[in-house]
Amino acid sequence: MAEPMPLSLARRQKEDSGYMGLTSEEARRRLAMCGPNALPEPRAGSVAETFVRQFRSPLIYILLAAVLVSFLLGDVRDAVFIGVVLVANAIVGTTQEHSAGQAASALRKLEQPKANVVRDGRLVELDARLIVPGDLVALESGGRVPADMRLTAVDGLFCDESLLTGESAPVAKSPTPASVTGDEQRSYTAYAAALVTRGRARGVVSATGKNTEIGKTAIDISKAPLARSPLLIRLEGFSRLIAVVVATVVVLLIVVGIARGMPASELFMMAVGLAVSAIPEGLPIAISVALAISMRRMARKHVIVRRMPAVEALGSCTIIATDKTGTLTLNELTVTDIRLPDGTDLFCDTHADIESCHIRGKDTSPDQARERATALLRAASLPNEGSLLRGEDGWTSVGDTVDVALLAAAHKAGLPRQSIEDDYPLIGRIPYEPEIKYAASFHRDGDVVRIFVKGAAETLIAMSDRMEMNGRAVTIDRERLLRHKEEMAAQGLRVLAFAEGETTVEDDGGCGRHLLADLVFLGLAGMQDPIRPEVPDAIRNCHNAGVQVVMLTGDDPKTAAAIAADAGLAFTIDQVVTGEEVSRAEAQGQASLDALARRGRIYARIAPSQKLALALALSRNGHFVAVTGDGVNDAPALKHAHIGVAMGRKGTDVAKESADIIITDDNFASIVSAIKEGRVAYANIRKVIFMLVSTGSAELVLFLFAATLALPMPLLPVQLLWLNLVTNGIQDVALASEGPEGDELSRAPRRPNEPIFDRVMIRRLCQTTLVMGGGGIATFYLALERGYSESDARNMLLLLLVLFENFQTFASRSERKSIVALGMFGNPLLLFCIAAALGLHITAMHVPLLSDTLQVSAMKPAEWAMLLLAASSILFIMEFDKRRLRGKSTA
Repeated sequence: MAEPMPLSLARRQKEDSGYMGLTSEEARRRLAMCGPNALPEPRAGSVAETFVRQFRSPLIYILLAAVLVSFLLGDVRDAVFIGVVLVANAIVGTTQEHSAGQAASALRKLEQPKANVVRDGRLVELDARLIVPGDLVALESGGRVPADMRLTAVDGLFCDESLLTGESAPVAKSPTPASVTGDEQRSYTAYAAALVTRGRARGVVSATGKNTEIGKTAIDISKAPLARSPLLIRLEGFSRLIAVVVATVVVLLIVVGIARGMPASELFMMAVGLAVSAIPEGLPIAISVALAISMRRMARKHVIVRRMPAVEALGSCTIIATDKTGTLTLNELTVTDIRLPDGTDLFCDTHADIESCHIRGKDTSPDQARERATALLRAASLPNEGSLLRGEDGWTSVGDTVDVALLAAAHKAGLPRQSIEDDYPLIGRIPYEPEIKYAASFHRDGDVVRIFVKGAAETLIAMSDRMEMNGRAVTIDRERLLRHKEEMAAQGLRVLAFAEGETTVEDDGGCGRHLLADLVFLGLAGMQDPIRPEVPDAIRNCHNAGVQVVMLTGDDPKTAAAIAADAGLAFTIDQVVTGEEVSRAEAQGQASLDALARRGRIYARIAPSQKLALALALSRNGHFVAVTGDGVNDAPALKHAHIGVAMGRKGTDVAKESADIIITDDNFASIVSAIKEGRVAYANIRKVIFMLVSTGSAELVLFLFAATLALPMPLLPVQLLWLNLVTNGIQDVALASEGPEGDELSRAPRRPNEPIFDRVMIRRLCQTTLVMGGGGIATFYLALERGYSESDARNMLLLLLVLFENFQTFASRSERKSIVALGMFGNPLLLFCIAAALGLHITAMHVPLLSDTLQVSAMKPAEWAMLLLAASSILFIMEFDKRRLRGKSTA
């Protein structure tokens, strides 16, 4: 696709003066060259590709080799049986993965944004996808910028670029001068996806689609992730361990077989059987089921998982690097503090009306303070250029975030602007401009005209000669008022001042700036983007769970520190790091940046690229990093961190496409719920792995003992596959659905370098392997000694191992808690599946086709009783080890 056509300086100057846009013919030509004004969408894999991917596993390759070998040896029945089981496993995996992909696709917005464009000399509304470089586009308050634009005409334009830069303050825009270089461009450019909060403008499109600033970010995040899921890392280590163990034991078996003089064909089949027994073939599907179950649980708690391994990854995270705006905060500027000239403070909760404000001031009665605050909010509402409307779907607002915040505060005080203007009809207005730093309105009040002014504190303090004190106007104390303003700003508040006055000017006498004299200063209002109410508890829960929280924001350090303190983050002054410090550390090398990341807790004035650099530095410091955010500026970090968490309601599509997890209610506390579910998912995966590997290890011991004792092959490959994939496969699915045990958030997260097999699991694996393997070979040996045929001895051994699996599965419900504490019926599905696995094996004993394939038959009651007694021993051994582990932890 061709790049946008460059515009020469001469052509730019021509467009900037009297330019009337493109013709339809020229626009079509440019659209053909440049392509639609849209971001590149990720390609969704087909069902066939997903199906093939299910076979890309070292655990599956050996089974495929077993199918081929069985065909070459003429054992078609075994080959077909193994092939059918593998295909069934792939179908289930494909269904799970494809369903997750479909759910992710449903999250994409299907909206068709529109834009006002000058075509053929006329202003028309077009699909924003049809915009091309060179188009003349009109912007107005409340709309979104459809493409990157050089502004040619500006009328008080302010753009909220927080989703692009992370800075919550709207950016004032100006017409583009003849030549612009470097960072100055930001003031003269409107960027795609920015929200117009105030004013109007026209501009010439300079970039569309992938060539916009947001498009460049989208291309960057389309690259392969730099960090990998903790689960995938651990499973790869586990797969390598299994491969090494299998190879070692197979070589050992071959050596023993050669020493015994075993025939090559028998030795080969025993090696294949050994490989089949050692590999937990049911593990891929069991992991998929465990993750899918947790995905559904998370969805009920407003957490959508886009990539299945991310379920467990959040439970593994040791640190959350969170965005501020829209994540910790509501991304809704709110008036929280009002300071009157005499020093009286009114502190208002985010949703409280003025009657509920807490008042601090010795010399003013509460009623008088509220009355004076009401007068201040009237002055905040009347010269306001925003609008606040209530519809069927709730409140909607248009305009600058400051104006909207003031209107909301006035409405909560019982002063909707329409009712005030009914009492004070509007006769004139001076709109806000960055150069004058105030806005004013003129209203008829009987024989006089009332003037209401809002603006920068320094500007209004200079305009006023009196201030309101206890119901009367006194000579203004400018130093005192400026001190009040500085105190409020130090708290991270955005401060605005208000004043009023009177004049006798007639309606036709004009309402100019010369009338703004002898004003009475009413006070100051402090605004902030308030912390979400649930955030402090959520951060405290993260701390209790051993998960650190650091904040990354584009705001200035003072504001960032104040908000972090309100959110409950613990930090010291030296742990507040600026973007300049990060830049210096990056220039000095990776080691310097890593050291800075170990120190920092609050990162202020951070550029988008620095968020990614810090996430990678935290990862190099040994953390599993979760990054949260909602803006385009967060997307690279969301993509390349171990786990990316995007806000679903106010987050951009780019952020959501980059993330692994989407929080649909934008509630930081939902992340804590997701951490808990992630830990439950990993615990269940460990339970399944332990159950499957202990069975496989027992089978390894069986084969090694058989080879050493010169016994026949204890189980046929098809019997091993039946044992590992069918009877085990029913039970491990139920074990993967085990619910939380209740203490998930009171434990520290797993160490990043901790393998799946820790010391406890290895010890318990040795115990169960010796019991099941030793008991199995003893049963097989004694059966042969008592005159059983090889087929009947294998039949007895296979049933014993099925029973061992039943008891082992039930005992594996918890690594620490007793089955008595969990409750016998705490997981009804597990009881059903254990019974189903046993029932399936009993059915196979009596159905001719299955009994012939598996070479099994019915057993006598006495044999059943003996095998049940032997198999139950595993339950008591597991319970004893759990009790010993609990005793050590309480000692």
